[in-house]
Formats: sequence, C-alpha cells, structure tokens
Amino acid sequence: MPSNELPEDPPALTLERLLATVGGGALELYTAPRGLDVPVRGVTIFDTREPGLPPGQVLLAVETEPHSAAAADLVREAGKSATAAVVFHHDRSAGPGPGPALHAAAAESGTAVLLRTAWVNWFQLVGVLRAGLAAAGVPADPGIASVPPGDLDGLADAIAALVGGAVTIEDVESRVLAYSSTDGAVDEIRRLTILGRRVPQWRVAAMREDGFFRSVWSSGDVVHRPAEGDIPERLVVAVRAGGEALGSIWVAAAGGRPLPPTAADALRAAARAAVPHVMHHRFHRAGQVYLVQDAARALLEGRGSAEALATRIALPPDRPCAVLALDTEPGDGTGDGTDAVRGRLQDLLALHCTGPEQQAVVVPTGPRSALVLLAGLAADRATAADQVARVGKALAQQLSTVLGPGVRLGLGDVAPRLDRAPDSRRTAGLALRALRFSGADRACATVADLAEAVALVQVRDALRHVDPPAGTPVARLAEYDAAHRDPALVDTLRAYLDHFGDVPRASDALGVHPNTFRYRLRRIREVGRIDLRDPDARLLAHLQLRLMDRRDG
Repeated sequence: MPSNELPEDPPALTLERLLATVGGGALELYTAPRGLDVPVRGVTIFDTREPGLPPGQVLLAVETEPHSAAAADLVREAGKSATAAVVFHHDRSAGPGPGPALHAAAAESGTAVLLRTAWVNWFQLVGVLRAGLAAAGVPADPGIASVPPGDLDGLADAIAALVGGAVTIEDVESRVLAYSSTDGAVDEIRRLTILGRRVPQWRVAAMREDGFFRSVWSSGDVVHRPAEGDIPERLVVAVRAGGEALGSIWVAAAGGRPLPPTAADALRAAARAAVPHVMHHRFHRAGQVYLVQDAARALLEGRGSAEALATRIALPPDRPCAVLALDTEPGDGTGDGTDAVRGRLQDLLALHCTGPEQQAVVVPTGPRSALVLLAGLAADRATAADQVARVGKALAQQLSTVLGPGVRLGLGDVAPRLDRAPDSRRTAGLALRALRFSGADRACATVADLAEAVALVQVRDALRHVDPPAGTPVARLAEYDAAHRDPALVDTLRAYLDHFGDVPRASDALGVHPNTFRYRLRRIREVGRIDLRDPDARLLAHLQLRLMDRRDG
C-alpha cells in the first residue's frame, strides 16, 4: 500500500451482532425502521453541550425521557448524523413510556430506538456495551485504548509525584482501587486502609458524622482535612464524569513533611486526568459482571446453556449445583434508593455465598430479590444437600442481622449437573413462595420442609383462573360482610374451621365470648346457607378461605 494512503477503517459491527453479544437482559428493541444490519463503531453518552452527533454510535440518552418532545427531536437529529441507535430508559412504574411521537420520529429518520432494561443502570450498560464491542473485535475508542488495564496503581504513583504526597484512589464506598508506593513512614490510617483494601469502618463513620463526605461529594473541588494528632493532613477530590461520582483521590502528607502549596492545584488537574482511567476500571468490571449474570439468568430461565456460563466464569459443568431464591420485604433496612438496595444485596450475597467449598453467581431478579447459583458442590448428593442447607441457614441469619426480619430464602434441590440448574431454580422458587404463603416464622426452607404449604401453592396455581360460582356460601358471607363493612361472619367461619368446630378454642382465638360466637354461627347458616355437617361443604369453604386469606410470595 502506498505510504500516503490511510488504512481503511476496520469492518463495522452490526447492531444485530451487538444485541446478540450483550444479551437480551440489557437492551430491548423498541423499533428499527432500517432493520438491524446497521454498522456500529462505538458507544457515546449524549451530551447537550457537545455539538453534533458522531456517526455509527450507539447513543445513550441518559437524561432524556422517552415520552418527551426532546426525545423525538434527538432521534430525528440522530438520523441526520447516521447514528446507529438511540437508547432511552423507561421505568414502567414511573410514568408513560415511548409514545407515537417517538415512533413517528424513528420511522421518519430511520433511526433504531432501544430501551434500557431494569436489570442494569446506565453505568453498567456502558460497560456491557463496550465489553460487547471488544468481544466482537471492534477497537476501543482512543481515550479508553490508551489506558492499560490495571494501571490504576501507575496512575496513583504519577499523581503522588505530581502532588508531593501519598495517594490512594477509592471508589464511592471507600474501597481502595489503587495506592501509590511510598518511601518513609506511613501513618496508621493509611496502613489500615491499604491492608484492608478499604478505609476502616470506624473512620468512615466518623467522617460521615462530621459531614466531611458531604463536602467531598457536593463541593466539586479539592477539600482539605487538617492533621489530627498523629494523622497527617489530607487533600481529597471527587472524580466525576457526566455529573456522576466515580470515586475519589486522597493525598496524605508523608515523611513528616507538609503538603506543598501547589498540591491542591495539582490534585485538581489530576482528578480530570483520572476520569478515563477510573471509567475504564469500572467499565471493564461492570461489563464482565453483567455478562456473567446474563449468562446465568439465561441458563436458569431455560433459554441458555451451561457451556456458555461455564466459559464465562469457569464453573465445573459436571459437578452438582443448587439455586437459592431470596427476597426481602420493603422497609427492611436495605435503604431507599433502588440501585443502592440492589447493589448492597448483591454485595452481601456474593460475600457470604462464595467460599472454598463452592462458587456462587448472584443474579438479581428485582431491587430486593435475587437468585444465587451455587456450583461446584460435593460430588455426593447427600453431602451437597447438607452443604446447601448450611450455606442457606448461615446466609439467612447473616442477612436477617443486616437487613432485618423480612428475609426469606428458598433452598432448591441439588441438581446433578450445571445444565440441570433450572430444575433447582424451580424448586427454590416453590420453597420461597411456600414460605411467604404459609406465613412461617422460619427464614429459609426447602420444598420438603414445607410440603403442605407447597401443595397449597400448587393448588392455588391450578385454581388461579377458576372462578367459583357467585352463590357459594363463602361468596355470600363475603358479600354480606362487605355490605356491613365488618368481616365478622367470614372471620368466624375461618376460626370455626381452623379449630375443627371447637367453639371455646375458636372464640378464644377470635377474642369474642362463646355465646357471641354461637350467635354468629347461626347467622352463618342463615346468610351463607351452609351445612357445616357436610364434609364437602366444609372442604370447599376451608379451601376458599385459605386461598382468600393467604398472600402468594
């Protein structure tokens, strides 16, 4: 090739291949007027301050609501710029989604529109898409390609030389991502932080209490923390991208010398330079974690393969496995923000389930629920079942301590191989529903532990779409109670049947005098026209009351 000719661009990935690579759990197709054979060359976050839209990009409309006029305008503009697709987020519980205006704009411009699913946040989605691009052989954009993976320690050393102090780079949870090598004495806080790979909890609590973290995350500038006894002075600055805090950089005076007067200005510049490095770290981690979760979710839902999951995370395909199904009730101490709840639950599950005896993959199913796939269990099935029971019991205790009493954990039966994990997921789900259905105080159980409640759940499922005739005795009593705004007759019949017709015990459970109870029984016979001596009538009434009165987990 003549030296004055530029090399051709690498072949473009198509939108269809990208969607197949990242999996259906991250993106949903809303419309693609030109089909999916559209070239994709990268991922870009839409910024209203940046002029023009780059061609061939999957454009993430982070701050644009899909039902707004701005969304339709953006899609039209994307069509003029040959943008591959525009991604919006629609929270189905929060308001209207894409409407006719957006669909019309997409048809007019020929631009594909995708929707971000509830399973991933924007930051995870960027990581997933960039991991998908890399897996398909598309070169990373220059800003990312210039950062060698795992070079945060080198970045910390460079910042330390620039600012004249000892540096740590931390995430938003005060976990250490990297630290600089330091000559001379190290203060106790830095030593504990580096050894534990996170700031000590007591130190975090103290800084939260005195409002220091609030200053760091809200100021947008370098914040000074004066020396405290043997703890030298520190400077800290948040690392931000697009308004989101990615982490922070801390500089501590070292070797008994104060920080130089230029340290704050140098740290300010370093925070800007650190953005692509920290983003690269988070993109890579978030993308890989999501791809593993998506492969595990596909397997457990019966639409994926054990080989695909085993390839991603090196799980043993021929060893026994089991699934745990977990949920927690709202208001149980997991916090208010959906992403915060989900992240905290995932971290706790991963921490407590992974161990030397088994591997674990956590698959979120909602803000307060998840599936945990335990793989690599003991070859002997009975030993593996004991292993699952130990993990489940310990996990339920630990999570109840942290999250409160609303934790419920269904333990699935042991499956002989990884490709049989969907069978274990089914029994784990049944056990969890039975725990909720029965109202049992226990926090974890198997199907065998709750056979009667499981049977009732299955009966309920079978009868879910069966509407008994309006003239059954229970229906008449419920209608009468509703008209009188008092559930007295239905509650009395329930207590009578629950206590096998023992009036003293039933009236005591209901908190009424036995004579009042007997009077209500006469009204039940008159209003409901039920013969309580008929076993079939009692069976039907008891079944209807049970299905009315239990909520399905």
